[in-house]
Amino acid sequence: MRLYIKQIVTVVALFVGVISTAQNKVWTLQECVTHALENNITVVRGENTLKINEEDIKGAKGNFLPSVNASLSQSMSLGQSQVFTGSFVDRTSHSTGVSLGVSQSVFNGFRNIYQRDLAELNLETNKLRLNNIRDDISLNVVNAYLNVLFNKENLETAKAQVEFSQKQVNQTKDLVEAGTQPRANIYDAEATLSSDIQRLTVAENNFNLALLSLSQLLQIPYDGFNVEIIEVDKPAALLMYKDIKPILNYAMENRNEIKVAKKNIEVSQLNTKISESGYLPSVNFSYGFGTNAFYSNLTQNEDALFQQLNDNKGHSFSLSVGIPIFSRFQNKTSVAKSKISEENSKLDLQQAKLNLESVIQRAFTDAQAALKTYIAAQKSLESQELAFSNSQDRYNLGSMNSFDLEQARIRLINAQSSLINAKYDFVFKTKILDFYIGKKITL
Repeated sequence: MRLYIKQIVTVVALFVGVISTAQNKVWTLQECVTHALENNITVVRGENTLKINEEDIKGAKGNFLPSVNASLSQSMSLGQSQVFTGSFVDRTSHSTGVSLGVSQSVFNGFRNIYQRDLAELNLETNKLRLNNIRDDISLNVVNAYLNVLFNKENLETAKAQVEFSQKQVNQTKDLVEAGTQPRANIYDAEATLSSDIQRLTVAENNFNLALLSLSQLLQIPYDGFNVEIIEVDKPAALLMYKDIKPILNYAMENRNEIKVAKKNIEVSQLNTKISESGYLPSVNFSYGFGTNAFYSNLTQNEDALFQQLNDNKGHSFSLSVGIPIFSRFQNKTSVAKSKISEENSKLDLQQAKLNLESVIQRAFTDAQAALKTYIAAQKSLESQELAFSNSQDRYNLGSMNSFDLEQARIRLINAQSSLINAKYDFVFKTKILDFYIGKKITL
C-alpha cells in the first residue's frame, strides 16, 4: 500500500511539474511566429485547399486514361409461354450475361490537356496565396510582439517614476524636519506619488492587455503566457531607406499578391482555351467484349454454362466522331464570357500593382515621418532631463516651489513616453519596409 501511494504521489508530482513548466514557458519571437503559422485556422484551411488541388491534378491526369467497365447479369423469367397457336405451357428460363467495355477519348479539342494545366496552375496560385497569408500573419505577430515590448518599457518607466517619487517623499520629509521646507511640501510629494502609482497601474494593465492580444493571435491560453523581453536598441537613421525605388522594384517582381494576379491571367487564358475547344470535333474509341448463356425448362439439350459462355462470346469495336454544328449559342457565349474574364484579370493585375505601390509609398512616408519624430523626441528628452535636473537643484535650494517642480517632472515623463512611442513606431515602420523588400523580420 505504501509503495502504491508513493507511485501515485510521484505521478501527480510529475504532472504538476509539466503543467508548471508549460505555464512558465517564455515564448521567443521566432516561437510565436512559428506557432502562429502552424496553428492559424486560415493557414490550415489554405493547406487543405492545396491538398484538394493535388487531388484535382490526379483527376485531370486520369482523364487521359481509358475507362474500363465490367458487368455481370443474371435474370430469370416465369410464366405461360405460347409454343403453338392456342398451346401454352409453363416456362422457366434463366439468362446469364458477362461483358467488359473499354472507352478511350482519342481527341476532345485538347480539353484534357487544358484541364490538367489548369489544375496544376490552381495549385501554384493557391500556394502563392498561402504564402501571402503566412507573410501577413508573421507581420501581425511581430507587430503584436513589439506592442508587448513597448508596453513593457512603459511599465518599467512607470516603476522608475514611482521609485523616484518615493525617494522625493522621503527627501521632502527630511527637509521639513530640518526646517528648510514647509510641511505642505510633504502633501504635494505624496500626491505626486499617488499619481505615479495610478500611472503604474495603467501601465500594468496595458502590458497585460498587450500580452492578451498576442496570446489570442497565437490562439493559446492567456493564463501563464509570457514572452521573452528583447532589449530593442536605440534605432539609428541608417535603418531608414534612402530611396523607395529598390523596394518598389523588388516588390513588383516578388510579392505574392502580384504573382497571384499574374497567375489569374494564365487561369483565365486557359479557361478561354477550354471554352474554344467546344468548337472542335471529338473522337472516341470503344471496345466491348461480351458473352451469355441461356437455360429453359422446355429444352433438355442445352450446353453446359461455361460451354455456352465460350460459344457465345463476341467482340465489338466502335470509333465515333462528334462534330459540333449548332450548340444553341452555348459555345459562343462561353468563349465571349471567358475573354471578358481574361480582360478583368489583366485589370486586376494593374489594380494589384497600384495598391501595392500605394501601400509601399505610404509605408515609406510613414517611416520617414517616424524617423523625424524619433530624432525630435530624443532632443526633447535631453532638454527635459537638463531642465528637470536644474529644477531639482533649485527646489533643494528653496528657490522653486513643489508645483513648478511637479510641472517639470511631468514634462520629463511626457518626453520619456514620447521617445518610447517614437522608437517603437519607427522600428515597426522600418520592419514593414524590410517586409516588402523581402528581408526576414527580426528584432
